[in-house]
Formats: sequence, C-alpha cells, structure tokens
Amino acid sequence: METGTDVWNERVARGYDESSGHMYVPEVLDPAVDFLARRAGSGPVLEFAVGTGRVALPLSARGVRVAGIEKSEPMARELRAKPGGGDVALTIGDMTSSRAEGAFSLVYLVYNAITCLLSQEEQVACFRNAALHLEPGGRFVIEVFVPDLQRLPPGETARPFHVGDRHVGFDTYDLAAQRMVSHHYTIAEGRSSTFLSPHRYVWPAELDLMAELAGLEPSERWAGWNEEPFTGSSRSHVSVWRRPPDTP
Repeated sequence: METGTDVWNERVARGYDESSGHMYVPEVLDPAVDFLARRAGSGPVLEFAVGTGRVALPLSARGVRVAGIEKSEPMARELRAKPGGGDVALTIGDMTSSRAEGAFSLVYLVYNAITCLLSQEEQVACFRNAALHLEPGGRFVIEVFVPDLQRLPPGETARPFHVGDRHVGFDTYDLAAQRMVSHHYTIAEGRSSTFLSPHRYVWPAELDLMAELAGLEPSERWAGWNEEPFTGSSRSHVSVWRRPPDTP
C-alpha cells in the first residue's frame, strides 16, 4: 500500500497480514480474485499498491500474469518472501507516476488504496498513470469505501469500521479537508500495537470525473465483488472504467 507519509514501515509490513486477517478469509478474498480474473481475460494485469500480495498472489496462482507497483520496500520484501512472490513482476515506486513494463488488460486498486493518496492532484495522477498502462479496451478497477458521513451524528467525528477479537478499527474525519485517519488497534502474539493511517476520502462521482480526465469511460459499478447492485445506501463500491478501444 502507498501513502503520502512513511507509515508503511518495517514494523507495519511484518504485521500487516496478521492485522488484516479479516481481509484474507475466503468469503472476502475469493470474490475479489474471481471478479478481477474475469475482467483480465487472457491478458496481463497490474496492481497499484500491491502491498504484501494479498490479491496478486492468488491471481498469479490461477495463471494470470501479474505485475505490481509498490512504494514501500518493506511491504515489497514481504511479498517477495512468500511462495510465488517471485512470479509477480514488481516495480518499486509511486503509483501516481512509476511505470511498469508493458501494456495491461487490467489495472486495479483494492482495499481503499486510492484514498492513501492524500490530495486530489495525486488521485488524478493515479488515474492518468493507470490509463497509460492500459491496452486499448483495457479496464481500471477500484475497490473503495463510500464516505460514511451520513452516519456521523451532529458534532461527532469518529466511526468504527471493524470490531474483532484481535483487531479494532475506527475512522476519524476532518470534513473541511476531506481527510480521515484510520486507527487500528491489534493484538497479536500476546502484544498490542497501534497503527494510524491518513486518507483522503473520495466520492464515486469525483472518481468518475477523474476517470474522464484520464480518457477513461465508465463501465460498471457494484456494491461489492459479488456484483451486488450499487445503491444510495451502499457503504462501498467496486467501480470499473475502460480505455476506449479506439484510443490512439
């Protein structure tokens, strides 16, 4: 994962899979891999902010040619150390500007990674970089939450997003700046740890405008990887944009 601050350090990278264990369970991970594999077809795919390979590795295990861009070297080392990690063509760099070799049928960002870019300008640059990597007709997929502002009572600035036996997480909002901070409290191997990550939340309509600026056209929007209909009450979305086939 990427961010404008150096939060994805060695300590966080070593504990990332444990703290994100709820994202590895089959009922969460398998639909994402299925969805992406179907959109990739027979072409290669590129994951921005590939992290420790939660999605990239099972995609690669299915025979999909997977490349990744990752800013955090500690996270990249965790990926490389895993079985199959060497099969993912990895580029160390920023997803707003770094280039991976080749053209791709699919570029994707999962688990709210677009919000780790802390300005609108960076998020627009990410869309443009994705478009540059796509072959004609290729798709750009983003999984991201819908800002939870409707559920904030007047005067409150915090909302929980996960409560488990070994992990509790809540977000705090700065509404004027369109910023939030995710607070993670994790118990692993008898020890507790705290992790704070800053984000810039973004609305679906704003993402559509970013796609248009990058020369991409809307293709699909779902409430989740199982292709549930997206509605006004959806708390997340999986959105797909396409590079037009006739783009020079």
